[in-house]
Amino acid sequence: MFDMTFVLTAMLLGVALAMDAFSVSLAGGLNEPKMKRKRMCLIAGIFGVFQAVMPLLGWVCVHTIVTVFESFEKFIPWIALVLLLFLGGKMIYEGLSRKDDEELPAASAKLLFVQGVATSIDALSVGFTVFEGYSLLAAVVAALIIAAVTFVICIAGLFIGRKLGTAIGGKATVLGGIILIVIGLRIFIKGVF
Repeated sequence: MFDMTFVLTAMLLGVALAMDAFSVSLAGGLNEPKMKRKRMCLIAGIFGVFQAVMPLLGWVCVHTIVTVFESFEKFIPWIALVLLLFLGGKMIYEGLSRKDDEELPAASAKLLFVQGVATSIDALSVGFTVFEGYSLLAAVVAALIIAAVTFVICIAGLFIGRKLGTAIGGKATVLGGIILIVIGLRIFIKGVF
């Protein structure tokens, strides 16, 4: 039903879209070096769901109310920049203000939601462009492939972050915050220029 070109394209899209989520996962692993596997699966799952939902939302918009969302598209880089600057700045502040033996609390559900939106908002444009010519079934299958690829990449980011977080100790949170700010700036520059 779906040829290898379709599957390969969806997988490559998944890799490209998951890079921001990978970086945030890396930062999350740095922040929580004792994170349990169940929590890692939850975080990677959240990122995977957002990476699947956003292109589908874009597809729905193209096939229904495209003119409204075309005007919204120019704000996507600004939204990502503000969200990631806030999250990164908060992590840097917490990393610099805590004592070396003090552990940071795990990321809340609200924070994970914001991170999921911030890292997947560029996937919305995939729905406007790449998914535009897809049937509903093809768009759903491509979104599921993207979600699976994102999940695997985020698990890898969390494992790597955990190992690095254990090795570099208290400065891991500051490094994680810097990573989020750089991601926000990259999305903004790519989207505006």
